Order: sequence, then structure tokens, then C-alpha cells
Amino acid sequence: MSSDEQDRPRKTLTIKKTARDAHAEDAPKRTRTGARARLVAQQERTKESIERQKDPVAYQRRKDEEARGPRGAGRGQPARGASDRAAPGRNASDRTAPGRSASDRKRDDGPRREAESGGRSGRAPQRAPRLRDDQYIAPATPAGRFYDPFEDDGPAPEYQAEPDHVQEADFAEARDHDDGYDQGHSRREPAVETRSRRPRETRQAEVFPIFAPCPQGLEEALTAEMQALGFEDAQAGRAGCSFTADWAGVQRANLYSRLATRILVQVAHAEISHEDDILDLARDTPWERWFGAEQTLRVDTSAIKSPVQSLQYCNLRAKDGICDRLRELEGERPSIDTVRPDARVHLFLTGHTATLYLDTSGESLFKRGWRLDKGEAPLRENLAAGMLALAGWDPAAPLLDPFCGSGTILIEAAWIALGVPPGISRPFGFERLRGHDAYRWRDLKDDARSRILPQLDAPLVGYDLDPQAIEFARNNAERAWLTEDSIRFEVGDARHVTAPADHGWIVTNPPYGERMGTEQDADLWRDWATCLKRNFAGWQLHVITSDLTLPNQMRLKPKRRVPLHNGSLDCRLFGFELVAAGYRDA
Repeated sequence: MSSDEQDRPRKTLTIKKTARDAHAEDAPKRTRTGARARLVAQQERTKESIERQKDPVAYQRRKDEEARGPRGAGRGQPARGASDRAAPGRNASDRTAPGRSASDRKRDDGPRREAESGGRSGRAPQRAPRLRDDQYIAPATPAGRFYDPFEDDGPAPEYQAEPDHVQEADFAEARDHDDGYDQGHSRREPAVETRSRRPRETRQAEVFPIFAPCPQGLEEALTAEMQALGFEDAQAGRAGCSFTADWAGVQRANLYSRLATRILVQVAHAEISHEDDILDLARDTPWERWFGAEQTLRVDTSAIKSPVQSLQYCNLRAKDGICDRLRELEGERPSIDTVRPDARVHLFLTGHTATLYLDTSGESLFKRGWRLDKGEAPLRENLAAGMLALAGWDPAAPLLDPFCGSGTILIEAAWIALGVPPGISRPFGFERLRGHDAYRWRDLKDDARSRILPQLDAPLVGYDLDPQAIEFARNNAERAWLTEDSIRFEVGDARHVTAPADHGWIVTNPPYGERMGTEQDADLWRDWATCLKRNFAGWQLHVITSDLTLPNQMRLKPKRRVPLHNGSLDCRLFGFELVAAGYRDA
């Protein structure tokens, strides 16, 4: 209420907009975005892609039947014009409802006409599948936005259309809601028959054949490690071991394996008679599951007793097959990057067979992420861990390395004793593949971190004559989150060190080969043997060397010798038990 200039009360009128007459013929039509149709079409494309990969023959047979037209489409479908006749569950008042225009009826009958005629393709329209809270379905486009093909729940879900009686009811309900149709009319709703649904079958996780290569000589130790990680079917092979695992197991093997060089997932295997057969094998492999044209690619080839003339040509054939398939499916081919690729593929040839592997590790697993400073002739981390495994070192016992160099053996020993996973601080190749579940990977690493022990039970001590090598070792230990209380690195001569405890292990990689002269070599071994006799009785000694005369020069009888390869050098890991009278002084 307000007043005018004479202070007389003046009424203020508010004009309210009346509700739009739903029955007016000139009312503007509701704008439809088509989001539902796009979602259904998107799920149809995903379903057809999965079906084509699983059984190409059955998929092509079904597509041929659909292409024949009325014979396949008309089976079980109402005859043309049946929609004009009254049918059970559909009252004739639908067509003569008062206040409804022809355009309204045409719009309303669209979904029903689609449901009854089966559309152009002859199939009933499908509703979006009901998803669990932990499921997400998306088209196969960039990394991180895909349905995970390696979920523990199993392969991609099957999309099944709702029964016709349920579709009819749903379309009718949507039609009444959209048009604001007066429910007070005598219009009768379609009858919905209640049927019990079949219980959902439990899907098994997809299992892959895995091959884990390692330095030669560590095959048995790697097999024992994989069995300890839960891969009970692990079997030792040439320069590695094989086992089966689902995708969660692939991640676990990458995170926890100390001895493997890579974790390779076998994706294709076939007999070949010519190099060009490799092209067909690579083209028929569904690479789009793991990477696409937007990612970079690298292909490596190796062979054992293969009759092929050129490994480089075989590598090119495999690369062309992969790129051709992705170009046919996604319109372009991936770029090649030999330094830091997003996806790595390994082709392995033996006899008359070819095997394609997807590399899930990326960089070699011996690259833990902490070693930046390298001394002279550094030892690879997985070989150092393998030496500790072959030596039978007890993580609760003292460990000494009198030729520690940049500290590789002692840092590996500290991580073993503390329970630090070797891959906890490095990236992996599978993180850049399609379908990677970052949340599940984060949970796996968080669980691993929660199991790390706070401190060591026994001392780890390293000596080296080179002050720069000791500085490198301390820097590497700091990057590995190890304090001086965990490992003690000191400048010292191996011929004058003392034992930090009554019993323990000495595991070391002394200088040999080109790093030492012949006269220097003989003096070192003789003097070091004297020190071991006086100060380390009761200890176990394990030395890796390419000099097979080492036991004779030290006048010690090895209890064990294991062939190992340190890079390109053919070496032996000699094991000795040190006792007070185990040898004579020179």
C-alpha cells in the first residue's frame, strides 16, 4: 500500500504471470537438448566396440542380419499401422484428448512409435544402464576418462535393454510428466507386468599372462619373490619369470618387486612364417584399450634363435601395424617418441613365434628414483637386491660393505629392512595408459606407506677410499629418506676396518677388471684376506667379481658360486664362511 500527493491511500497492483496453458496449440514447444539420446547412442557405440573385440565373427553376423531389413526387423514387431488401432493398455482417448493439438500428439507418440517399430535399425531403444555407485562409463577418449578395462569387477559391463513392457511404461510416464497432462482425465495408464529380475552374475577380473625379465642369474630369486607377493603360479624362465595376474596384480608387482627389470603384459602371441605376419598380428591387437592416437609410442624388438633377417624391419612392421589400427579407429596415428613415450610395446621373437607385450613399468624398475650421484662402475639396484637375496642376508643382522662406492647395496638393504617398496617414489608407465584408476593406485601406495618401519634394528656400515664416493653415497641416502642413524658412510680402507658386531654379513662389489692393475689386485686381495681373518671370524662374506681367480688369491674356499651378469660382464657371486683358522696368512 502506498499514498499519493494528497496522502490518499493508493493501491498497488501486482500482475502475476499465469501458468502456461499446456493445452494451447500456440504454446511454444519445450526445447529438448537430446542429452538422453546422445547418452544412449554413446553406450551403444561402446557396447558394439566391446562386442566386436570379444567375438568379431558373431558381431559381423548380427550386423549382416540387421542389414537385411524387414525380415530381421519385423520379427516380433507390430505391423505397420498397428499404432492407429486401439491396443490393450492404450486407451483410444489418447488420440482424442481435449485441448491436445496434432503437434502435441505427434510429439507424444514419438517415443511410443520408436518403441513399437524398433526404429530404423530394427532394435528396441535401449535405456541407460543403471550403474552402481562405484561404476563410471565413458567413451574411449583421453587418458583418465575411460571405463577401466582392468577393474577387479571384471570386463566391461553388458548393456541390456529393459523389457518392452517396462519401456512402454517409462515412455508413458515421461510423456505425462513433460506435457503436464491432466491426470484427472479418464486416460488409462499402460499395464505393467511385474517380473522378477535375474540375479546379477559376479564377474571375474580379467587375468593376463605376465613376464618379468631380470638380470641373468636371478631367475630363481625373482620367482621366489613373486610367489611371496601372492603370484603362486610364478615359474622361472630364461632371464626372468612368468606368472598370471589381474590389473591390480600388475600394479602390485611394479610397486613391490625389487629384482624385476620390467613387468610386461602379454597382449598377443602367434606363429609367423614371414616378417609381414608381424604387421597382421599387431593390427589385430586391440591397442585402443590401453592407448590412443593422442599418446606417444615406442616399440622395442628382441629375439632368441629367430630366423628373421632384420630385427629393425620386424620392429618397423610391428610399429606400422599398431599405427594403422589406431588410424582406422581414431582417425590419426600416434607419434613416435624413443626417449619418454607414453606407451611402450615389446616384440619378442623366438623360433617361428612372435609375442607382443605391453610394458607397464615405463622406465626400468631398477631406477628407484633416489640415485642421481653415481660413482665409478655403479651397480644396478635390482642386482644389488638380488645379491642380498642370494646371500641370505637377515634384515635384522648387521651388514658391512667395505667397497660401498655410491652406496647402492646398503641403501637397498635399508629399504628391505624398513619395508620400503622399491617403487614408492617413482612414476610408472601404466599411469599414462587409458583406464588407469588413480584412486585405487593411491590407495595401494598409502597402504604400502603405512607398513614402513620407523627405524632399523641393526647397523649398516659402508667404507670407501674415495671421499667423493662417500659424498655421493650420503646424498643418495638422503634422497632415499635415510638418515645417518640408518646408514653410516665413512672414508676408510677395507684392509683396516673392524667388525661392528660379532656376527653379520659382508656383501660387496669390489673393484675389478679395468679399474685395477694386476699388481694392485694381488696386493689388495692378500691384505684384505688378512684383515678378514683377524677381525671378522663368524661373519659371512659374499663378493661379486668378474675375476674367477679371486678365491685362490684370497686363499679361501667358496661355499657357493652363482653366475650373474653385471651389465655385459660375466660375473660370479662367491660365498664364503669366515672362521678364525679358515685360511693361512700369506
